[in-house]
Amino acid sequence: MTEQFHLPKDLVLGEAIVTILGQRDLTVENYRGILAYESDKIRLSLKHGQIVISGRALNIDYYTNDDMKISGNIQRVEYGR
Repeated sequence: MTEQFHLPKDLVLGEAIVTILGQRDLTVENYRGILAYESDKIRLSLKHGQIVISGRALNIDYYTNDDMKISGNIQRVEYGR
């Protein structure tokens, strides 16, 4: 359906969009909730699984119902179920 009507997949499927700027900034769009928030690990719920951001001095700069910005020394991003 996305190809037929030329609609963005993230909009139709509700998939998360993760944007990483170097090792210092990361934004997540279309997340569902915050499952864990520590200075070395942030775990988020997605429509289809979870995402774990690991590093040092991690901080959630802002979050809304639609997106979130995380800063710090980002060392690893993992997806899981």
